[in-house]
Amino acid sequence: MMNRPPIDEMAKLTGNNKYKLSVLMAKRAKELEKRHIENDPNYDNKKCIAAAAEEIFNGKVVLNEN
Repeated sequence: MMNRPPIDEMAKLTGNNKYKLSVLMAKRAKELEKRHIENDPNYDNKKCIAAAAEEIFNGKVVLNEN
C-alpha cells in the first residue's frame, strides 16, 4: 500500500479524478522505466511508479488536458 505521497492529496491535482491521476502516474512511470532500460545514470533504484507519484505530488509533472 502506498502511504506517501497521499493519494487523496494527489487526486486534488487532477480535480479529484483518481482515474486521471492513475493514467498520469502510469504514463510517467513508463517514461521512467524507459530511461531505466536505457541505463540513465540519473536513475536510482526506486520503483518507477513510486518515483512518478513523488514527481506528481511535488509538481514536477502536471496533467495536460489538451
